[in-house]
Amino acid sequence: MTQKSSEGVRSDDPAEIGRRVLRLRGERGLTQKQLAEPAYTAAYVSTLESGKVRPSEAALRHLAERLGVSYEELATGRPAHLAAELRLRLTDARRALATGAPDDAAELFRVVHEEAVAHALTDEQADALLGLGDCLLEAGELIGARDRFAAAERLLADEPLPRRVPAVRGRATAHLLTGELRYACYLLESTLDELDAAGLHDPDALLLLYTASIAPYMDMGAHARAAHAAELALALAPRVDDPALVAGMHRGVARTLIAEGRIAEADASLAKAQELYRQLHIRTELAHCHWMRGYVHAQDGDLEQAENELRTARDILASKRAALFTEQVEVELADVLRRRGKTGEAETLLRPLLTTGDGAAGSAGGAGSAAEPLGAGRGAVHAGGAHRLLGLIAEERGDTEAAEEHYCAALSLLERSSAVGDLADLCRLLGDLLRRTGRVEAAMDAYRTGLGHRAAPGTTTLGPAPATPPM
Repeated sequence: MTQKSSEGVRSDDPAEIGRRVLRLRGERGLTQKQLAEPAYTAAYVSTLESGKVRPSEAALRHLAERLGVSYEELATGRPAHLAAELRLRLTDARRALATGAPDDAAELFRVVHEEAVAHALTDEQADALLGLGDCLLEAGELIGARDRFAAAERLLADEPLPRRVPAVRGRATAHLLTGELRYACYLLESTLDELDAAGLHDPDALLLLYTASIAPYMDMGAHARAAHAAELALALAPRVDDPALVAGMHRGVARTLIAEGRIAEADASLAKAQELYRQLHIRTELAHCHWMRGYVHAQDGDLEQAENELRTARDILASKRAALFTEQVEVELADVLRRRGKTGEAETLLRPLLTTGDGAAGSAGGAGSAAEPLGAGRGAVHAGGAHRLLGLIAEERGDTEAAEEHYCAALSLLERSSAVGDLADLCRLLGDLLRRTGRVEAAMDAYRTGLGHRAAPGTTTLGPAPATPPM
């Protein structure tokens, strides 16, 4: 790969090397003759310093020894051990992201990225971009996150596909969070097929992709594919050494267990993930485990415990300034509060999360409020969920007009995201409301719409499922 400095000049260009030799020789007070002897002549060093000749490796090694620098530094302009130092700083940035706020960690990743670009260190550039993408995901800046992941993927275009998988997973996650469930599935499935076609059955890459595919499958109602992905992820886990990947697998598998009604097993799977994240000090993922355990308790009817878990998740995410995830938890917390009879508190939590254009109040406020509220292109599924809950609250107090407005706003959001299960439930609620207000034909249309979305459960309409790798 051609190496370039931050100004776009090749760092191994003869003129660049000549300038480095001249500078270093001057700093050390050596004459051209002193630098050249005994293997070369002063005339050769003069020609080299003027950029008229490309030095051989042997010549560079001789000159590097005489100048007291490493061969790599003289040949490329990189300080010795720079790559190792940047790797350590990337680890520090990852630790900062795990334990602190995404914007603080992003500054560390940005500085590493600038240095890696300046010294043409492609791997370090790519990993810094991946880190920046993860920071932007947490902050809810989904377009920026997607762009960083795409840039990392382009940088690694000549690398083996498993090396590019984290960037693909990042892009898919960004599309999932914008509500583009079908495209998220496409990215993950096509990469799985590409790995299989190339015979690249890397367990870490496969586990990352299968785990990432569970969420969009479940949201689309593709439960059979989600269960199969979870089964494959469980089979791969013993071959993976990275505890964070294994923890993510347990969290993903728990979601399929919840859907199958295996509540105790789901809770046990989440407990394993939670313990691993606690050991690794990864607070965002730990919050996600509390979030899912809250959902498990809600499904099991233990609303008090569900509220406690969701509040814990919300507090962790708000302290990390993970805006989008905080808002999503607040929607699910509001659902539990409504079911517990705390309707006013639920409504107060929900209204600031939605844009004015979506039919609800657009005022800022609440621990999780952000400059850009939930809506199409940013947390569309949860925006639809918030409208659904506000519709239920309006219906409970007898305001059928407001309820219908919220249900229709939710329907518009969820239809764009292909969240089949949520769509079917919403169409039932809207149909029941229309029927009770005497609009029977409109109610029938709503029911038919819900049935249409449920017509082909277990598929994503993307064609055959990805090939199963040899285990």
